[in-house]
Amino acid sequence: MLRAGAAGGDEVNLADETANRFLAIARIIRSQGRRGEVLAESLTDSSMRFQGVRQVFLEDAGKAPRPILVENVWPHKGRVVIKFSGVDSIDSASRLRGLHVLIPREESAPLPPNHYYHWELQGCRVVVEREGKGVEVGTVTSIEPTGGVPVLHVETPRGEVLIPLAQAICTRIDGEKKTIWVDPPEDLLDLNA
Repeated sequence: MLRAGAAGGDEVNLADETANRFLAIARIIRSQGRRGEVLAESLTDSSMRFQGVRQVFLEDAGKAPRPILVENVWPHKGRVVIKFSGVDSIDSASRLRGLHVLIPREESAPLPPNHYYHWELQGCRVVVEREGKGVEVGTVTSIEPTGGVPVLHVETPRGEVLIPLAQAICTRIDGEKKTIWVDPPEDLLDLNA
């Protein structure tokens, strides 16, 4: 079974240079408590992602990410509370509202076989094999979680096409070559074009 994991950065529009180097794992919602803690919305599939994290980066639109040490992290009502080093008051925590908590891409958690991060699939070429030849369909622009099988949004010369990320349709994914081989049911590629 193919799976697309939202392990950060996929639902967030990070600046191009930042997106190439970092993944967003959380977005700060507001201050929490009196000692500088912040309440954050997790952008990962796993609440365990925050276990053992000691340094992250904070990204603010238009600014380079800045490193910050993490003193403590704990779950709270479906979100996480984070205590950053040097952020010791409600006022200083409030100034972090809306910032994204980032980690370097190389620190992303390894996924099981046939599981992919959204960022790994974005920009992939989608190719149909017809009579032994590869025919390019288009390029993945985004991945839409659906509660079931995620859907690839593919930009084609004729417009956008939606392709379910199901193993029966997406038969092979080559991450190094940024290529997804598909075997779509008849007329699937014509449905939304």
